[in-house]
Amino acid sequence: MNGDEEFFDAVTGFDSDNSSGEFSEASQRALGGLPVDTSKSTGIGEAGERPPQENGIQRHRTSLPAPMFTRSDFSVWGILKKCIGLELSKITMPIAFNEPLSFLQRITEYMEHIYLVHRASRQPKALERMQCVAAFAVSAVASQWERTGKPFNPLLGETYELVREDLGFRFISEQVSHHPPVSAFYSEGLGQDFLFHGSIYPKLKFWGKSVEAEPRGTITLELLRHQEAYTWTNPTCCVHNVIIGKLWIEQYGTVEILNHRTGDKCVLHFRPCGLFGKELHKVEGHIQDKNKKKLFIIYGKWTECLWGIDPAAYESFRKQERRGETPRKSQLAIGVEDADTEVDAVPEVQDTVQVIPGSRLLWRINTRPPNSAQMYNFTSFTVSLNELQTGMEKILAPTDCRLRPDIRSMENGNMDLASQEKERLEEKQREARKERAKEDTEWQTRWFHQGRNPHTGTPDWLYSGGYFERDFSGCPDIY
Repeated sequence: MNGDEEFFDAVTGFDSDNSSGEFSEASQRALGGLPVDTSKSTGIGEAGERPPQENGIQRHRTSLPAPMFTRSDFSVWGILKKCIGLELSKITMPIAFNEPLSFLQRITEYMEHIYLVHRASRQPKALERMQCVAAFAVSAVASQWERTGKPFNPLLGETYELVREDLGFRFISEQVSHHPPVSAFYSEGLGQDFLFHGSIYPKLKFWGKSVEAEPRGTITLELLRHQEAYTWTNPTCCVHNVIIGKLWIEQYGTVEILNHRTGDKCVLHFRPCGLFGKELHKVEGHIQDKNKKKLFIIYGKWTECLWGIDPAAYESFRKQERRGETPRKSQLAIGVEDADTEVDAVPEVQDTVQVIPGSRLLWRINTRPPNSAQMYNFTSFTVSLNELQTGMEKILAPTDCRLRPDIRSMENGNMDLASQEKERLEEKQREARKERAKEDTEWQTRWFHQGRNPHTGTPDWLYSGGYFERDFSGCPDIY
């Protein structure tokens, strides 16, 4: 789950003359938060030889090595019928229902629209910054649309890094717990403008015809130049018709984004589909100050775009609409007979978002590549995440997802080998766990440690620093 002319200054959003990755002690102390990784090197070549793109890649690939494997010959009912209402993290699924990415790489897709964070950092007013942050929070789930494949469960100790100098950030994540599964991540702007971090432990449940992923864990964004921190959690994601019928996805729930310095809050309602599908994909909400006065109205679709408008103009338009003075859009509904079938009827896609006069575009989704349907419905950004060019394995940590053989085999179209490798890795992980239990030793995370979120005070996994110094001598052998 592509920018066009409304993307404004979408691409870099950072001062290329100040993009060494070095952070001052003052910026580290600014929010009383996480230590910033002060290592200057991204580990790409010698000084003066660093290429302008991520991890030595001059030009990112535009397609996968092999087309998507068809799932039509497989049925999950035999596996899932005994799991109704249960948590699915411990259930082994056939590899045909995966996509060739680790969940750590799926988390990295938050960064596809990172230009919104760079833009937020440049805004002089808190309200304008919150508008950008709200758009970023919605954009983070946009790549999930039509992504019905399950990412691979990360192995304990698995990591993923992404350095994108063209987009102005570097990112590191680690699987810090296996039961329950917890993925921790940390990212920083190369222009010293932001920190973005959190720990995610989704709870998956099967409800007969659908699988629901309830997000757990706090996401934190710090705008260093403004000494501001924003926190939120993602909406719930639901995949319908996992047994029979056409798979489709919806997001629902309320997302509250809090600016801990000003007390401003953005409340976003991700609407559930509803009986006739007219609410499908809709996001509606507002920004309010610490006294709960509405400052700005936000509306749109998480699969499409997000718009904003002044509350007075919004209310005026709605009054005119109620009086019949504005044209109402036709509503496309599913027939009642469809709603009573054995599958969750796929809502017809409604017309595009009705733009209220006076609104301002906050964000628009990127156009997917023309061959996306044959590539697990990946975006262009996603296609590049597992790219491994010659020589990269010398730079990456040995625990990096790109080096994981079952995902690599699936990406290359070798499903039998992918399945064999997946079973081998899982068995290796079980044996390692038994060995630790026999020796009465605890697993030691490498790049993150348990602590408390510096802004909410709640338990969190915090970045310990040092990854980009690239001393990987103590990394575990997990593959």
